Amino acid sequence: MNNYYLIPALLLFTIGIQAQNTALKNKITTKATSLESKVVSWRRDLHQNPELGNREFKTAEKIATHLQSLGIEVKTGVAKTGVVGILKGGKPGPVVALRADMDALPVMERANLPFASKVTGEYNGASVGVMHACGHDTHVAILMGTAEVLASVKNEIKGTVVFIFQPAEEGPPEGEEGGAELMVKEGVLNNPKVDVIFGLHINAQTEVGQIKYRPKGTMASSDWFTIKINGKQSHGAYPWQSIDPIVTASQIVMGLQTIVSRNVNLTQNAAVVSVGQINAGVRSNIIPESLTMSGTIRTLDAETQDFIHGKIKTIATNIATSAGATAEVAITKKTLITYNEPSLTEQMLPTLQAAAGKENVQLTEAVTGAEDFSFYQAKIPGLYYFIGGMPKGKKPSDMPSHHTPDFYIDEGSFVLGMTSMANLALDYMEMKSKK
Repeated sequence: MNNYYLIPALLLFTIGIQAQNTALKNKITTKATSLESKVVSWRRDLHQNPELGNREFKTAEKIATHLQSLGIEVKTGVAKTGVVGILKGGKPGPVVALRADMDALPVMERANLPFASKVTGEYNGASVGVMHACGHDTHVAILMGTAEVLASVKNEIKGTVVFIFQPAEEGPPEGEEGGAELMVKEGVLNNPKVDVIFGLHINAQTEVGQIKYRPKGTMASSDWFTIKINGKQSHGAYPWQSIDPIVTASQIVMGLQTIVSRNVNLTQNAAVVSVGQINAGVRSNIIPESLTMSGTIRTLDAETQDFIHGKIKTIATNIATSAGATAEVAITKKTLITYNEPSLTEQMLPTLQAAAGKENVQLTEAVTGAEDFSFYQAKIPGLYYFIGGMPKGKKPSDMPSHHTPDFYIDEGSFVLGMTSMANLALDYMEMKSKK
């Protein structure tokens, strides 16, 4: 057959596919919009009744009940209190995971809201206020809404959607496992085998209606270091008889500041080395025998991470040696780099732009906070992005920071959260079905 006659047929086929996709996206938007008030209500209930990591019992029950009402297969008790929903579409295709974190923080709320938390709890043996001071209540509500949106078009889904409601993103209590690392360990990505994962985080310094993203390193790894300095004790009146671990520690702290300021190319990647604790001594007139200091390291690529680890050990041990002391350095990797695989990010960018409008999707700077979504990305490709929670007309400097008592967010991006998550899943499936 002459290729001349094939062109109109192929064109008509392409137009037909686009029309089907447009029709499905319209259904998604219409359904998400109709759910907005319900999602707001869920969010406010969760905000008023927050639960700490590995203790999200009522939150998990609320989620499981909702998913079951939609006819979604539900698994509970995953990684202690996690909930996993499995929605099998009407057509074969890849498995896409969507994730929301569930836990609140040990923070006493000060925000003047009618649904403010008055909850108290126990955290590492101390009585604390409990507050959703990072927006995880919004993530849960948005994903519950996304599940209802996708369940409403189940027969048109070309694959399977796995809804991951994860506990303890902020870290489990001392002595316990938890979070994404434990969910992965317990096989959340294996049955069914997940091909790709998407997650979002609301941001109080990003305007409502906007989406921000970044390829490659998006949020930093979080490593903890401890340095024990061993010196020689003496009376404070006779310092020449000592090997002073406090003076040595002071020199080490100053030395550590040169790692980022003089050794890391900050035009390429951000990095942080911060000392958060120094503990030594029992009396003001005794120079102690030893001192322990600890802090955090934040990096956005593995090469910089390894370099900084090596420099901390070199600086601490050499300064200690110069003072006649010894230094023992221990570094623990706590959270991995949240790494958006560049080709997946590029592939899915049109989906985000279609959801928010191209002008409302922007590249973001690196974030030196950490996110355990990285444990999923260590196993499979993943895309993590931010949606706006700042009221229009406000400046980022006007908004209280995450993890603080006055934190609050505007609820105007909930429909965007649902449509972006749902369409990321559907568009990824559509792209894979054409290969």
